[in-house]
Amino acid sequence: MEITADRVVTIHYTLRNDASEILDSSSGSEPLAYVQGHGNIVTGLEKALEGRRSGDRFSVTVPPTEGYGERDPALVQRLPRRALQGAGEIQRGMRFQARDQNGVRVFTVTAIAGDMVTLDGNHPLADQNLHFEIEVVDVRDATAEELEHGHVHGPGGHHH
Repeated sequence: MEITADRVVTIHYTLRNDASEILDSSSGSEPLAYVQGHGNIVTGLEKALEGRRSGDRFSVTVPPTEGYGERDPALVQRLPRRALQGAGEIQRGMRFQARDQNGVRVFTVTAIAGDMVTLDGNHPLADQNLHFEIEVVDVRDATAEELEHGHVHGPGGHHH
């Protein structure tokens, strides 16, 4: 069965950066299941999977524009530590969720200088080429409920 919109696709993947360091992989765990055409994975990978079949293995490089976007300096903010009251001891790497006009965005603490905290709302992989190694494990038609919810139910999916 060919990968087209509204089909549930199950893949094993390994994601590397330009330095060939592994950033993420499904190796040794459950494969990833998603609904094609519903924006569940980055655009460039979804495009590369279109038309593939179960058993296909391939590599693809996804540029930032079709991955996690280009870095936006406007998403980096410096705030006084008191603006994060109730968060306990603020440390680099901590993440906070904040609502903006596009929905919920995750901000990561990237620096602390005296009473000022720098928060970065860019995705950690913004501006990076994404090098994927893919194995298509399975392709099936999505159920009506999966299409309604926009994600996969069952193994590898949203509801376990």
